[in-house]
Amino acid sequence: MAFYRVTFNEKHRFATVYNYGCTFHCPFCSYKLRSGAGGRPGLAYPAPRHFLSDEEIRTVLRTLPIDQLFFMGGEPTVAPSLPALLHFARQELGVRTKLGHTNGSLLPLPCLDAANVGFKAWSETLHRELTGHSKSLIYDNFSRAFDAGIKLSANMVFVPGLVDLEELLGLAGFLAKLDRNIPFHIMGCIPVPGQPFRRPTEAEMTAVENAVRTLLPQVRSSRLSPEDALTLSGRDDRFQVRVIAGEPLPFSSVQENSHSG
Repeated sequence: MAFYRVTFNEKHRFATVYNYGCTFHCPFCSYKLRSGAGGRPGLAYPAPRHFLSDEEIRTVLRTLPIDQLFFMGGEPTVAPSLPALLHFARQELGVRTKLGHTNGSLLPLPCLDAANVGFKAWSETLHRELTGHSKSLIYDNFSRAFDAGIKLSANMVFVPGLVDLEELLGLAGFLAKLDRNIPFHIMGCIPVPGQPFRRPTEAEMTAVENAVRTLLPQVRSSRLSPEDALTLSGRDDRFQVRVIAGEPLPFSSVQENSHSG
């Protein structure tokens, strides 16, 4: 598993480096929209035909007029070269670095300015069921990253009947104890092939958002259909990117919130 694509957004002056693979096996992962790969750990869509070397990535990034560099996945922290590329971005390019989305498994990291952490559950049993891992490392890492001064935001997928209001409120309470102003995004479940989980209704989304807002003021929510998720570039110019190195994009993106902040 390694980095396989670099894209560039000229208007907003950022580049994104993409990794393939993940340490979790969440059954409702929206990357499964790409292929319906079921629940196989770390394999939510077909493997790239070619992976980029560190030098290829550095060479490309040196040519781009960017202010920020994002790393995404899958899970970007599984890439062995991530620490070296973060150091390169900070020390040579002088740009801000952010994990556009991460499960938090390796936070904090040197030379990392910001991270958008996707929490999966609050209860230990459900977290293990969904990811195959204990929640303690993720929540402890988030606290350590906060103490290290990394700018953090958080999100959780609202899955009616599974990751429900109790899970969202548990996470919101944890975040509020650190800082009530941590941005929190409630992402309505996007139905993926081969899984039974449904999209929340508008009324359900409003109810959970209002409940979470009693604990955290900076809360927003989204309720995307599969079609919406696959055509984000038509809805948000942050997803209007050009491939600079690696394989072409099959579509705009399936990850909302990755380029915010």
